Amino acid sequence: MILEVAILNVKPGLQKEFEKNFRLASDYISSIKGYMGLTLRKCLENENQYLLLVDWKDVESHEIGFRQSPAYLKWKDLLHHYYEPFPTVEHYETIFEGFKK
Repeated sequence: MILEVAILNVKPGLQKEFEKNFRLASDYISSIKGYMGLTLRKCLENENQYLLLVDWKDVESHEIGFRQSPAYLKWKDLLHHYYEPFPTVEHYETIFEGFKK
């Protein structure tokens, strides 16, 4: 499994509208083969900043399966105009995971 990570800086004053459209956009990303789930978290210290975490089966599911799909065009139309600057997206693989026993 691969984790996609992006810090999303939303233009001031547009947070509520962004959150509403993000819920709509989540239907598009979740339709993609290889998508395993996502989490959107809001920063407590910076009200305009969000952390997007998306679990994918592999990098290709994101880079090819999603980004080259009609669903991505709808995602893009709903969300990309909110970001300033545009986010950097990176992929991570798990090396170690610990949980409280």
